[in-house]
Amino acid sequence: MSFKTTDLYDEYLETLQVAAPVFRDFGGRRRFGGEIVTLRAFEDNTFLKAAFETDGTGKVLVVDSGGSLHCAMMGDVMAALGAGNGWEGVVINGCIRDAADVARIDIGVKALATIPRKTVKRNQGVRDIPLHFAHVVFRPGDWLYADEDGIVIAERRLV
Repeated sequence: MSFKTTDLYDEYLETLQVAAPVFRDFGGRRRFGGEIVTLRAFEDNTFLKAAFETDGTGKVLVVDSGGSLHCAMMGDVMAALGAGNGWEGVVINGCIRDAADVARIDIGVKALATIPRKTVKRNQGVRDIPLHFAHVVFRPGDWLYADEDGIVIAERRLV
């Protein structure tokens, strides 16, 4: 995928949402984009794994873990699962773990931080709902574009 978020912003200006610069890059891809699939799951990655077990070609998973810094929603095994099923990337309002290994996997990963603690499995989560964090609304079916400069969101595919 060839784009720069700065160029997209310059071309589409205020028709795009621009996420607050709170995320760090962790994945092997620094530039990724696709149709948004959403998940709200607080400190439980059961539904994240289930999403990554499906075909993610052309899609980006956006996960709201409430900004939790208590445990990691994803590690290297989960990142490899997502990459293996074609997911372009994941944006997590929370933490990841196994950062050095995640950096070698061909998937885009943006998250708040890293922590060694894993989640508890409670089989809790809600998919395909609008999510509000980082001063934007992530809606299922909208398009997300991410690179080293940040994240922009469009109501339709731009590139």
